[in-house]
Amino acid sequence: AEKVTSLGKDWHRPCLRCEKCNKTLTSGGHSEHDGKPYCNHPCYAALFGPKGFGRGGAESHTFK
Repeated sequence: AEKVTSLGKDWHRPCLRCEKCNKTLTSGGHSEHDGKPYCNHPCYAALFGPKGFGRGGAESHTFK
């Protein structure tokens, strides 16, 4: 299997997935929070980005 290095760890390519939506991520094409990978949009933006209508383009995605 191919190896991907991200967040200071080595991953199997299919194992590097968004913590929230489980989408497969690419090295360098995602964000990190508390050592866990997240896709940039919509998960990271909706969970940790600016709040309020029209801020960051993630207003249509709300996670509870």
